[in-house]
Amino acid sequence: MFNRVRITEIIEQKREKFINVSDNIWDYAETQFKEFRSADLLCKTLEEEDFTVKRGVGGLETAFIGSYGSGKPIVAILGEYDALSGLSQERGQVSHQPIQQDGNGHGCGHNLLGTGSLAAAIAVRHYMEENQIKGTIRYYGCPAEEGGSGKTIMVREGLFDDADIAICWHPEIVNAVMSVTNLANYQVFFKFKGKASHASAAPHLGRSALDAVELMNIGCNYLREHIMPEARIHYAITNSGGFSPNVVQAEAEVLYLIRAPKTPQVEDLYQRVCKVARGAAMMTETEVEIIFDKACSSLIPNQTLETIMYNNFYELGVHTFDEAEKEFARQIRKSLTEAEKQSVLDLLALLPVQASKEFVQQLKELELSTDLLPYLNKTLNLSTSTDVGDVSWVVPTVQCVTTCFAMGTQLHSWQAVSQVGTSIGHKGMLQASKVMASTAIEVLLRQEVIDQAKAELRERLGGASYISPIPSEIKHVGSR
Repeated sequence: MFNRVRITEIIEQKREKFINVSDNIWDYAETQFKEFRSADLLCKTLEEEDFTVKRGVGGLETAFIGSYGSGKPIVAILGEYDALSGLSQERGQVSHQPIQQDGNGHGCGHNLLGTGSLAAAIAVRHYMEENQIKGTIRYYGCPAEEGGSGKTIMVREGLFDDADIAICWHPEIVNAVMSVTNLANYQVFFKFKGKASHASAAPHLGRSALDAVELMNIGCNYLREHIMPEARIHYAITNSGGFSPNVVQAEAEVLYLIRAPKTPQVEDLYQRVCKVARGAAMMTETEVEIIFDKACSSLIPNQTLETIMYNNFYELGVHTFDEAEKEFARQIRKSLTEAEKQSVLDLLALLPVQASKEFVQQLKELELSTDLLPYLNKTLNLSTSTDVGDVSWVVPTVQCVTTCFAMGTQLHSWQAVSQVGTSIGHKGMLQASKVMASTAIEVLLRQEVIDQAKAELRERLGGASYISPIPSEIKHVGSR
């Protein structure tokens, strides 16, 4: 039906170009809504490949859409390129060596993610031209997946309304296509305002905003006993009120991330957290301002598309690693705790019993996974969150993962940053691009797959309509 070998050739011919893009984005390490150089590089690369690029879409400066072709079907490939704060790390090192203290780093591999999706879109564009395939391929440049939910805003602004299928991927410790759902979330600032005074001479005249933050955190920790087991509450004190203990803190702020399987459940839990915050303000005679920051919806799986993607992954095969890469991975694994290494084996619970017995011996001491995990036609519930979820509510969406890390590597760690700037990450990125490109071409050629995927989405939603979890009055979140 179509030639996967040719798709692979197109990507391999531009291999160094894609690696350079990924490495540059790794160097930039820009965080949410500040990915100016990263977005510009991706846009320029798309323009070099004859894509028409619209920048600043959805009211977001670092969001963009690159398009090639015309008419239906419209296949969207999603790219991310934001880094994480506090994870600065030299590439290719097996010990913690920050480039800049408290600097940024790509601890989730979005330098690979955005570039792998770019490579897939470019490969599809050339294959479409060579074979006169009708339709449109779009690369969606999606900022601020980490803590900003850029896709949620893009969905809310209608940028996916005419897309037929969405495709994406993520760097991981294994090669797989899994049917998963995850948690919806809200992220909210609680800003307390009190009254400063001399903490020794006149403590009775002060009203401590920091006390309010601490009491709120204590109250929410007690609340944890009385929420559903699947829910999560996390917090970070973003303003402790200064560095002078002899001054009663007049201002303090805490940022909460609240998760649950469904958005209405998050809303219910959010209201309870707000009550705790108001109670803390009452106890300390301070004022609290509640500032909604961002949100995202749960992920809707699509087994119609997952089957297509898995079959393409199976036919393409997996990437392999040389001895130097394996040795590097062994050294990375020496920096991991036994608990981190053991966490990998939790993956075995997701596999058929017979396969688990086979994989357990391989995974216990394996440095890098070179197997394709079996596809399970049942939905797995993960405790993570992603704004890909919002896309999946309006467009049938599919994603794969490829081996880019040594076994046991935890995302959002210095070990992850070190590896996604090396050939291990590059190989996983390019393999993912081939899988995504092949999936996109097959979808473009098979309208019945699109129809089936859309029918499955309607069935899974059960008559529910998408409601953006980010209020319409909030135009740009995550920038505080």
